[in-house]
Amino acid sequence: MGKTRHMLKRHAMIIAMGLFASASALAQTETTGQAGPKPVTPAAPKAAIATPASTAESRMAAALALTHEPTYDEGTAQRIKDAALSYSDLAVRGGWPAIPADAKFTLGVQGANDDILRKRLILTSDLAADKASGAFDQDLADAVKRFQARHSLAPTGMMTPRTLAAMNVTVQKRIRQLEASLERLENTNFSFGQRYVVVNIPAAFAEAVENDVVVRRYRVIVGKTEKPSPTLTAQITGVVLNPTWTVPSSIAKTEISAHMRKDPTYLSRMHMEVLDGHDNPIDPHSVDWSGTHTPNFTVRQQNGTFNALGAVKIDMPNSYSVYMHDTNQRNLFSDDYRFDSHGCSRVDNVRDLAAWLLKDQPKWTRAAIDTEIATGQHLEVAMAKKVPVAWIYLTAWMTKDQTIQFRNDVYNQDEQLLEATAEEAAFFSNAGNHPLTAHMAQ
Repeated sequence: MGKTRHMLKRHAMIIAMGLFASASALAQTETTGQAGPKPVTPAAPKAAIATPASTAESRMAAALALTHEPTYDEGTAQRIKDAALSYSDLAVRGGWPAIPADAKFTLGVQGANDDILRKRLILTSDLAADKASGAFDQDLADAVKRFQARHSLAPTGMMTPRTLAAMNVTVQKRIRQLEASLERLENTNFSFGQRYVVVNIPAAFAEAVENDVVVRRYRVIVGKTEKPSPTLTAQITGVVLNPTWTVPSSIAKTEISAHMRKDPTYLSRMHMEVLDGHDNPIDPHSVDWSGTHTPNFTVRQQNGTFNALGAVKIDMPNSYSVYMHDTNQRNLFSDDYRFDSHGCSRVDNVRDLAAWLLKDQPKWTRAAIDTEIATGQHLEVAMAKKVPVAWIYLTAWMTKDQTIQFRNDVYNQDEQLLEATAEEAAFFSNAGNHPLTAHMAQ
């Protein structure tokens, strides 16, 4: 309950500071004719690839080219607070204008809504303040690209329906995303090291951070909305080459059982075996596959090209029994929507990540890892020094270069968290008026 009181005070402080900042900015407007701090001309966007890259290496290079700034470091929480204050200031001013749903924009052609679009982009620093009017030119297209990159949209510079929808999300909702992300982050206890790994679930990306710089960034496939990946902190303890896959009991009871009822040869076709409590093989035909009983057996898939974990598994012991791994369905990494696992994180170009994790052991170069995988032999390589890993859920954050990023709330956790916060606030407000519970609100 002490944490709740702290949380409510913090939200009140953000609101109060936002109002103070707004009042100061409005006073400045009256005296100088300029609203808020002096705008800084945004830097030109870095090169971005509009179409999905064709290889794991090129996809990683394209993702890393966007920025080397970590999503999560020791200053992230404070920067999210700063971003929330900035957007609170915008909210007091009335937010940003909505772009008409039927608006048309064509490069080089004057349109009826070009100036509205310019105003919208100036307010979020995607466009320089001195570009407030004019036809849809290259400057405006570049500003659209900046906006798209900040919202994980293909940076085409064209006003696509998804881009229009993202621009018309209200400033109030963006503030809620920042507040919810901050709340989750402040409840995360993570020990940053010189090297660490972060998976931001809503962004569906993993970052390998070294000396406060992202040196690797990979597309990942995380949990489906009905099987969400958990938030957690752990230590990476080892890399498994040519891993076997022990099927979680929930999957064995539902999916494997369903397959076996339809096709009794399913297990053999999938190179799976059924084991008893002592890891001894048992006859699959002796198992009750009706799905009405909790499985009292284990299903394990042999290692190989058919294995669901692919060629690499990254061990990171945790209470959720999830981990990072390769996949035999690498085509899925080309998709923008990458929420398709049962909770684990499949990593694009995972062999590169494995080599980075094992860099303290000169024997395990990328070439050596590839050679060992080619043998087909199962091998567990322990880390010489464990590497911290965090799976986080940030739908909004600000990097050190002051770029504010937003992602879709795929698991609907923002609204759920804020609704719970509102209920707690109401409880403590009512408790303060009741003689028997007044002490709880102190």
